[in-house]
Amino acid sequence: MSSMSSRETSESEKDAIQRYRPEQEGTQYNDLTKQASRGSELKKVASNTLGKVASRLTTRDIVDPGPPPDGGTKAWIQVAMGWVVCVCTWGYINSFGVFQTYYSETLGESQSTISWVGSLQLWTVFFVSAFSGRALDAGLFIPTLIVGVTVQLIGIFMTSLCTVFWQLLLAQGLCTGLGSGIFFCPTMGLVTTYFKDKRGIAVAIVTTGNSVGGAVYPVIVRQLLPKIGFAWTVRVLGFVNLALLATALAFMRPRLPPRKAGPVIEWKAFYEVSYDCVLIGMSLVFGGLFFSYYYIASYGRDIIGMSYADSLTLLIIFNAAGIPVRLLTGWIADRFSGPLNAMVILLFINGLFGLVWIAVGSEPGLYVFSIFYGFSAGAFQCLFPTTVTSLNNDVSKNGTRLGMAFSLFSFAGLAGPPIGGALLGTNGGGRGGYLSAQLGLGLATMLGALFMVAARVYKDGWGLRVKC
Repeated sequence: MSSMSSRETSESEKDAIQRYRPEQEGTQYNDLTKQASRGSELKKVASNTLGKVASRLTTRDIVDPGPPPDGGTKAWIQVAMGWVVCVCTWGYINSFGVFQTYYSETLGESQSTISWVGSLQLWTVFFVSAFSGRALDAGLFIPTLIVGVTVQLIGIFMTSLCTVFWQLLLAQGLCTGLGSGIFFCPTMGLVTTYFKDKRGIAVAIVTTGNSVGGAVYPVIVRQLLPKIGFAWTVRVLGFVNLALLATALAFMRPRLPPRKAGPVIEWKAFYEVSYDCVLIGMSLVFGGLFFSYYYIASYGRDIIGMSYADSLTLLIIFNAAGIPVRLLTGWIADRFSGPLNAMVILLFINGLFGLVWIAVGSEPGLYVFSIFYGFSAGAFQCLFPTTVTSLNNDVSKNGTRLGMAFSLFSFAGLAGPPIGGALLGTNGGGRGGYLSAQLGLGLATMLGALFMVAARVYKDGWGLRVKC
């Protein structure tokens, strides 16, 4: 009986146990009925004790850590590691224009066909986010990061072995996209849980990784491809990601306790009109956005007559231009406007630049356009995670809400570039085909901006001074 006593046992429970302990050694229980009754009492005591211990463990598991720290060493380390993740995911995706141009020249496939590789990669990243985002809320961030990184690296190294289109579709499109999607959304959700008032600038810093990666990967490809060939160039990209993502795995840590309850998809969110408008608006925008990332280098080569190396410079400029403006946009959204207000303005500007592209017909003009369009595209991209989470007052659901949004955006990303590629064959092809695609890009972005206006009005009305 003494083995049942422990440090966790309360005094009342000890008394209950002692009440049924023999007072002297050798005392016999003659009443078997009473003995059975006493055994039953002891079982109840043990059960109550275990129940209280389990209750304390459960309470400890869901202790509220308090409001976001909005700074501090640990919080900014998460930002830095989130930046690394963005370099290795969206930076790699944004540089697909390098492969788009190379594949179209070496595989003998049409632009629209080749773009399915990038579109499948984009779709997979977004779509799996509904599930991977929930993994953050469930307390599975580290295992999710490990699995995602492993799958992504397998996809990159298998890409280096590809020689035909269908192999690229599976390795670079499906496998690399799947791996990236598994760990990207939980990473963004994790960073937002460390900030409230400074969330905009924190996310903006993280998303500069998109632009940095989109500029660095094309530089690597441009320098190495003529020297060591396609296979080893892609392997170098894989080793770069391996080193960077190993660093992220070593330092990233979730702040909130696991939220075990709750579905993978929060269906109640779809009853919020402002959330629905943001989803529709951003889907329209993403449908057109990646046409510019995939085809700006091809436009320089096919229409302006630039060399392959010079056309890659366009893509580098286009991505790099977004680095400083992302930081500025995040700061303005935090300090003055709020993310939704800033998003509305930037989307109208971005749609206007999509239409201005029609008038660009010279090499100097295309360089200038790449800078300003890069400003515009980079500025609003840093805001969409913050915009989505700003509609939600419960930060513990950020991972799920972001994941749901990313999954819906996936279908726009899947269809957008191939549709744009198909439009290149309309209107006589050549310059006329690009005209059709550029009109589609600009008008889709403008329509998306109107849906964002509807979200803003439904959420906070028409007041121009309201920060939201």
